[in-house]
Amino acid sequence: MVSPVETSTGPYDLKGGKFSRRGLLKFLIPSLIGIGMFLIPFASGESINIGMGFLADGLKALLGEALPPLAALILCISAVVTVLVKLTRPTWLKGSLRELFDVDWLWLALRALGALFAVMTLFQVGPGVIIASTTGGVMLNDLAPVLLTFFFFAALLLPFLVDFGFMEFIGSLVRKPFRMIFGLPGRSAIDATASWMGSGTVGVLITTQQYEQGYYNQREAAAIATNFSIVSIAFALLVASFIKINHLFIEFYLTVLVAGLIAAVIVPRLPPLSRKSNRYHEPVGCQIAEESTGGMGILRFSLAQAVARAEKSPGPGQLVRIALFNVADIFFGLLPLVVAIGTVALVLAEFTPLFTWLSYPMVPVLEWLGIPEAQAAAPATLVGFADMFLPAVLATNIESELTRFVIACLSLTQLIYMSEIGALLLKSKIPLKLWELLAIFLLRTAITLPIIALIAHVFVF
Repeated sequence: MVSPVETSTGPYDLKGGKFSRRGLLKFLIPSLIGIGMFLIPFASGESINIGMGFLADGLKALLGEALPPLAALILCISAVVTVLVKLTRPTWLKGSLRELFDVDWLWLALRALGALFAVMTLFQVGPGVIIASTTGGVMLNDLAPVLLTFFFFAALLLPFLVDFGFMEFIGSLVRKPFRMIFGLPGRSAIDATASWMGSGTVGVLITTQQYEQGYYNQREAAAIATNFSIVSIAFALLVASFIKINHLFIEFYLTVLVAGLIAAVIVPRLPPLSRKSNRYHEPVGCQIAEESTGGMGILRFSLAQAVARAEKSPGPGQLVRIALFNVADIFFGLLPLVVAIGTVALVLAEFTPLFTWLSYPMVPVLEWLGIPEAQAAAPATLVGFADMFLPAVLATNIESELTRFVIACLSLTQLIYMSEIGALLLKSKIPLKLWELLAIFLLRTAITLPIIALIAHVFVF
């Protein structure tokens, strides 16, 4: 398939690199809004956040204690409507709404389970392992409010970043080094930047949309979503403060970046990611071709690509419909999975010895790497598969600062957290199975742990 620039006509063309002022403004203005909302960190007091994060925090503060009941209500609506649609199959429900609520029985069961867990936790009825503050309480009172407010603005504002040419502009600029180093399209640099500055979930959301629109193939989408959706700077600061290594934050975050980038080079070249197909999402097919610049300078060529995409961007009405469906998909589709899977994972981590048993092989590995208190640290190396914050919780009682540093760094480089990223990936159309997510998690652990330990011993302590 030819590129958007090659198929377009009008005041710009690929050979001359010409484009109209209107097309340039149509690219620049929305893209600058998207950059300001997603990619530029701002300092507010002692915290660092992005524009969209400040909006989400403001909405969270405004709604306050109403958010957990609101989340429970949304989960109940999702479960009830899904059951009704599944049983009655109304003929009037078509298109995106049918896709949202007419789901497989597994997803229906998870939506019902998420609603049940939320109601039990809200009213504090039922088994203590479900409604405890460290399990259902974490999901309903801590995580759900963050996801509701964060994803509300993410869904509304994401088109500014992905639908007006900014992805094409950056993708054309860095496509050669990204392809050479990571074997991935240059536009995936946006996913990485959005994750680092904003949130890993935002990075996955961008990747999912780009795959569904035909800009990534299956292998690229799976590799990007599982290797570039690094947790945000804001969350990294939270972990460093919680685990009491905030005085080492620069060393901590640089270690995370180095280990994460090395893993991003290696992991996509290993199974299961290396075995993924190069097919594109079937309903749309391939929508991009990385062709020659035609003799133009790379900057002008990138600008021509961006303007061409902006000229074909959705109109205001279509953008509103897309944004509203994205919000509904996250609230009624994603949130129930996060609550259901996350609660079960936290119950296993908090009230069963499962992760302790599974982590026994890690004890000699940690001892070989020279990590003090290896017995206490071992469960924290694997429990992150359940939830991103659990390793920090388990590591707070470890006396060795070096060990806490290693655990904190590792928890941020493992990336596959079932309470959030994992649930989002399973919900998406990117072809990733649960066992593949576990395999990628273990691969990232095996690759990044020695790197982190080496940096900690040689450069930090």
